[in-house]
Amino acid sequence: MEAKAFANNIRISPRKVRIVANLVRGKNVGDALAILRHTPKHASRVVEKTLRSAMANAENNHDMNVNQLYVSTIFVDAGPTLKRIHPRSRGQAFSIFKRTSKLTVKVSERE
Repeated sequence: MEAKAFANNIRISPRKVRIVANLVRGKNVGDALAILRHTPKHASRVVEKTLRSAMANAENNHDMNVNQLYVSTIFVDAGPTLKRIHPRSRGQAFSIFKRTSKLTVKVSERE
C-alpha cells in the first residue's frame, strides 16, 4: 500500500529539484523531514511540503502508521517550459527558457 502526493508546475528547474529529491530517497519520513529542514536549497521547501502531504494522505486515507513510513519513491519530471525573449544588439533576440517541474512523492509502511 502506497500513499502519493504531487506538486505540479514548480517554478524551479527539474535539475535543481532532483538534487534535493536524491537526498531523501529511501529514508524514514522523520529523517527525511530533518534533512529537508536543514538543506539550504529553495527546492527543499517544496519537497518538504509535498512529503508532508503524502504523509497526511497515508494517515487519513489509508490508515497507515506515520511512525513506520518511509519515502519509497520520489521523482521529478519536467513540466511545461515558459519561453521568453531577451532582446540583443542589432535587432537579434535570444531565447530564455524558464523551466518548471513536476514532483511525485510516494510513501509506504516498513514491514
